[in-house]
Amino acid sequence: MNPAPATGRSRGEPAPAAHGNRAANPAPGTGAAVLLPPVDVMRPRAADEIPAQAEPPRELQYSLKLDGFRALAFVLDGGKVVLQSRSRRDLAPEFPDIAAHLREQLPPGIVLDGELCAYRDGRLTFTDLLRSHADRVRAGVPVSYVAFDLLAVPGRDVRALPLRDRWELLGVALREAEPPLQRVLATSDEETARGWFRDLREAGVEGVVAKLLGSPYRSGSTWAWRKIRHADTSDALLLGLVGPPERPRALVVRLPDRRTLTTSPRLTPAQSRQVGELARGLAGPLAQDPEHGPVRWVDPPLPVELRQVAGRHETAAFVRIRSEG
Repeated sequence: MNPAPATGRSRGEPAPAAHGNRAANPAPGTGAAVLLPPVDVMRPRAADEIPAQAEPPRELQYSLKLDGFRALAFVLDGGKVVLQSRSRRDLAPEFPDIAAHLREQLPPGIVLDGELCAYRDGRLTFTDLLRSHADRVRAGVPVSYVAFDLLAVPGRDVRALPLRDRWELLGVALREAEPPLQRVLATSDEETARGWFRDLREAGVEGVVAKLLGSPYRSGSTWAWRKIRHADTSDALLLGLVGPPERPRALVVRLPDRRTLTTSPRLTPAQSRQVGELARGLAGPLAQDPEHGPVRWVDPPLPVELRQVAGRHETAAFVRIRSEG
C-alpha cells in the first residue's frame, strides 16, 4: 500500500538532481558498507509551535511526524539487513517482509533513517506494529518503511553533509524504489506544513518535524530538529508496573511537572504486551506504595508518551513506550 499522506514531493521541495544514481553505486575500488550498527539516532527536541520559515534562501525543511517505530535501516555486505530501533534492538526478525524488500531494492552500504508504519482503514495504526508478523499477515495489515534521512551510501559515510545534500542523495537512492519502501512527505513551504499539521491528524499523522537544511546528522537530542506534536500528547517517564510484570494492567508514570499518576484506562492487550516485553528485566519485586498500591518499580525508568485528559480528576492514558517510536 502506498498511503498518500506519507510520501511524495510537495510544493517547495526541489526535485532530486538528475546526475545518475551516485548514491546507490560506489566508486570503483571502494568498499560498500562503511557504517555498521549500532548507531545512535539524531533526535528532535519538542517544540510548541511550527517555526517560521526564513526568507529565501529557505533554511528549514518540514516533514511529517509519522506514528510508527523509528528504525535505522542498514543494508550490509552479504545481504544482511538490520532494522535498528532507538534502543538498539534489531527489529528485522519482526518485520521480515520489510527486511527482504530493502535487500532487493538497495545495494549494500546504504543506511537510512525512517519509520516502520502500519496502515489500517486508511490511517496509520501504531498498535498493529505491536502484533506479531503472522498476526499482521492474517489481518491483512500492510507495513511500510518510510525514510526521512540518509546516513551512508556505498563506500561513504555522509552524516557530516548538510541535510539539504543528504535529502538530495536520498531522493537519488530511492528514485527507482517501490513500496513499501518510500520517502517521507517533506516541503520547505511553511503554509503547506501548517496545512498538513491541521488536516492529516485523522490519518494518524502525529505532527510535523522542522529541520535545519544546513544541519549534519549528529547522534543525540538537538534543537536543529524540532518536533511539533498535537497538544493532547506529552512525554513522561514510566516508573512502575501495576499487575503482572509480563502483562501489566496499568503504569505508574512521572509527568513533566514531577507529579506521579497511575495510567487510566486499563492497558489494551497490545499495549500490555509491548510494556511487558520492553520492561523485561527492569522490574523489581512487588512493593506496597502508599499512593499507588502494589507496584513493581522499573529501573531505569523508560520514556513513554501519554494522552492527558483534563477534568475534575485528571487522567493520563498510556500511548506507547518511546524507546521504539
